[in-house]
Amino acid sequence: MHKKYPFLLLLMSMTLTITAQNIQNLVNQTSLANITQSVNELSGEIPTTVGGNPITITHRVSSAGNNDAADYIKERLEAFGLPVVQQDYSAGGRNIIATQTGVTNPNNIYIISAHYDSVNLYGADDNASGTAAIIELARILSAYCTDNTIIYALWDEEESGLNGSAYYAQQAQANGDTILGNFNIDMMGYDADNDKNFDIDVRPIANSLAMKDDIISVLNNPAYGFDLVVNVVNPGTGSSDHGSFWNNGYSAVLFGECWSKNDKTSGYHTSNDRIGLFNMPYFHQMSKLVVAYIATVANPIFIDKTVAQNATTLTSNEIGATYQWVDCNNSNAPIAGATNQIFTPTITGNYAVQVTKNNCTKTSDCTSFNVLGIGDFQLKNIRVFPNPVKDNITLLGFENTASELSINLFSITGKKILKKTLTAHKPELNLEFLSSGVYLLDISTTDGTKKVFKIIKQ
Repeated sequence: MHKKYPFLLLLMSMTLTITAQNIQNLVNQTSLANITQSVNELSGEIPTTVGGNPITITHRVSSAGNNDAADYIKERLEAFGLPVVQQDYSAGGRNIIATQTGVTNPNNIYIISAHYDSVNLYGADDNASGTAAIIELARILSAYCTDNTIIYALWDEEESGLNGSAYYAQQAQANGDTILGNFNIDMMGYDADNDKNFDIDVRPIANSLAMKDDIISVLNNPAYGFDLVVNVVNPGTGSSDHGSFWNNGYSAVLFGECWSKNDKTSGYHTSNDRIGLFNMPYFHQMSKLVVAYIATVANPIFIDKTVAQNATTLTSNEIGATYQWVDCNNSNAPIAGATNQIFTPTITGNYAVQVTKNNCTKTSDCTSFNVLGIGDFQLKNIRVFPNPVKDNITLLGFENTASELSINLFSITGKKILKKTLTAHKPELNLEFLSSGVYLLDISTTDGTKKVFKIIKQ
């Protein structure tokens, strides 16, 4: 048995490498432009649109001015195709909760969270920064199935006593929800000294320490190339929404800028908390780390949704799956019998393939397909070489077409000079007997499809 271990270790190494490469692709999708725009819109620096109407989110002070912000967040998450609920836990308190249910372990829940309320105008770092990172994460990860369930939670009334998260965590505990970890973001855009430090606040509650170790493992994975320095604070503060999960016996950590070295935003809890104080490369790196860690615990299922096309077939580029080709012109109706990786359409139209793998089904984009007649297909790639010609001319692109082609050579005035049949084994035509001039080479298939070339004889 011991002789198999090297192979198993190699297989595990290859699997981890492929997984890291796939997650790196997700990390690379993290857009600084997107998170910057979200912070600007949430903090009222620029107008946005909610309910189809232009608005400016003037402030996000609890139960006074954050209803527009809640509606904004809800619409953004719904736009990614996620089911979103508004959890009204009091007359003025609203949590916005989006759920991406795992296809393999739906009861294994990871929560990525941030509070969206503020205590003053703008509130860019506290905590539009964390909210924006979650919106960007949802945009990226919602395109994939995941093995485990991810809950994107935006809490209200953190500033007035962790009210939104406390309500949620208490309900989860009462319902027996299997929450494997709450990754809570609170302020992640400020790094005045550019030392790239950030904090993880943790306590030995449930599996919080192991969760912290997992985050650091992702941080230190060379595949991702992070340029950040972690500071572990243990025992960490409980004065953010992760504390609600500690209070109910769940694993949780706080992720954010480096308060442990007094490098917190100079605009804290004032109307000076604006995006102009951000260290944008740092904010971008922190957002990428959020994507890398949550993707790691969610374990996305990567399915290639692209389709290869040639003159006669469409082929799904995902191998080892199950397939169902659909008619895009007929509301994606399944095509009877079209359940192989390769599909040969018989009617010109638009087609897509539904690919199912590991309990996950994804549909490709629609591909426009023009059904060629057999003669059209056979002659599509035919060309002559050389042209001009001195002695012999060869039909190129012949090897994958019909077994034989009829050749007729005409003068420019229409007089037939030569009639011959060429095969793929002998595709050459000797024209040394011709005098110099211009000729027409007529090539036809057995169904009468023709292609004509103008030949110049030297």
